Amino acid sequence: MRVVYLALALAGLILPYSQLLPWVAVNGLDLPLLVRELLATRPGAFFALDVLVSAVVLLVFIAHEGRARALRPLWLPVAATCLVGVSCGLPLFLYLRERQDARDGYQRRTPRL
Repeated sequence: MRVVYLALALAGLILPYSQLLPWVAVNGLDLPLLVRELLATRPGAFFALDVLVSAVVLLVFIAHEGRARALRPLWLPVAATCLVGVSCGLPLFLYLRERQDARDGYQRRTPRL
């Protein structure tokens, strides 16, 4: 799963920025314009607020789970979430957790059906 999570983190970095960077090339770092365009429609606002709430939930989860497991470097998925989004921060956190579990010799038990 480590490879899958790392690949998803990379996709979560590349895909969103593939849409943002061309916009920035045209408009510059005009944050008020970005927010206006993002919230211009109710569906856009729905998605923006959904992602914002998801990011807050993820940051709380990273803080709680990361400290409980003493994950390092914990700042990395926090930065990825704040600078890119949940699509990068969550799989990056899961990658770090899997990597530590592998180092610690953690054996995940598969549930029986």
